[in-house]
Amino acid sequence: MNILVAFGTRPEAIKLFPVILALRNSRDFNVTVCSTAQHREMLDQVLRIANIEPDVDLDIMRPNQTLPQMTGRILSAFDRVLEDAAPDRVMVQGDTTTAMVATLSSYYRKIPVDHVEAGLRSGNIYSPFPEEVNRKIISTVASLHFAPTPAAAESLRRESVPKDRIFITGNTVIDALLKTRGKIDDAVAARGLADNGLPPLDDNRRIVLVTAHRRENFDGGMERIASALLKLAEREDILIVFPVHPNPNVVGPMRNRLGNHPRIRLLPPQDYVPFVYLLSRCHFVLTDSGGVQEEAPALGKPVLVMRDTTERPEGVTAGTALLVGTDPRRIAEEGLRLMADRVHYQRMSRAHNPFGDGRASQRIINVLADTAGYRRQKESAL
Repeated sequence: MNILVAFGTRPEAIKLFPVILALRNSRDFNVTVCSTAQHREMLDQVLRIANIEPDVDLDIMRPNQTLPQMTGRILSAFDRVLEDAAPDRVMVQGDTTTAMVATLSSYYRKIPVDHVEAGLRSGNIYSPFPEEVNRKIISTVASLHFAPTPAAAESLRRESVPKDRIFITGNTVIDALLKTRGKIDDAVAARGLADNGLPPLDDNRRIVLVTAHRRENFDGGMERIASALLKLAEREDILIVFPVHPNPNVVGPMRNRLGNHPRIRLLPPQDYVPFVYLLSRCHFVLTDSGGVQEEAPALGKPVLVMRDTTERPEGVTAGTALLVGTDPRRIAEEGLRLMADRVHYQRMSRAHNPFGDGRASQRIINVLADTAGYRRQKESAL
């Protein structure tokens, strides 16, 4: 079976590299990897770590491009890829513009699409934006739906997706996280400390790891997050570590408000291995990211989600995550509670991780192999 795997952003690459490696290790598949490079430098970091070189690189990233411009550019370029590669199936992941447009383009050519991380819903088409609608479009077209959790599978069933096309696999991000954590040795840790100006391991300050990049937080949200971080940084036993997304809507407010604070480290975007190291070392996480909501609980780290809604409610239900929005007072209050209330901290850090066990990729491969075997049986019968 010829499978074309398409991605364009760092999160997609993180969640797909274990699947790509598993596909390449199976005799049932020929794999073509296509990158749109919707994100350029941050994507390339992950590909280097995973030792994956795309067969096709569309390089569609342009400064300050709009969603319509990016959508049109990907749609035109990806159709040519499909024409040249002639895949039996196309695999996409998650909720990006790349995933949605690759799905649409494949539909136009009547090529089946398999969706990794299917069924996530927030219930609000503008939060996350445009990801919520991207997911719904992909689900309308997709042939196989690899749902990370039972709740995601139930969302698909409520939307009338046939039960026999839904497979609960766990989330491949846990596969990637566990593989990467195994690569972190003392040398990597020491180099990461030196490069980022972080305190040594015997330092008694507790690290709070922050990530923020969501489009819906651009209109005032970043400023409110900065205000909350300043309040948290009043504690002398805290060190806030913030790898800052390169988008000007993030970089500008954070550098202006936080750049000179002695207990706040604004770092450049981190390669995946150093980021996993930071995640493993921090006390808790403040984030508006989707993937971090899944990764942090796997390492026993409480998560404060700086959004009003989440398409990953399983973490909130399990107690590993808490929605705090972007209200500075709420963020600061919940962050300070995690610093001061040991029982509350332990309750969140020891909660069950609902997002996977590290074997999602193999479950996906097994389903695809069954599909390939069914096709071979049909061909032999003919």
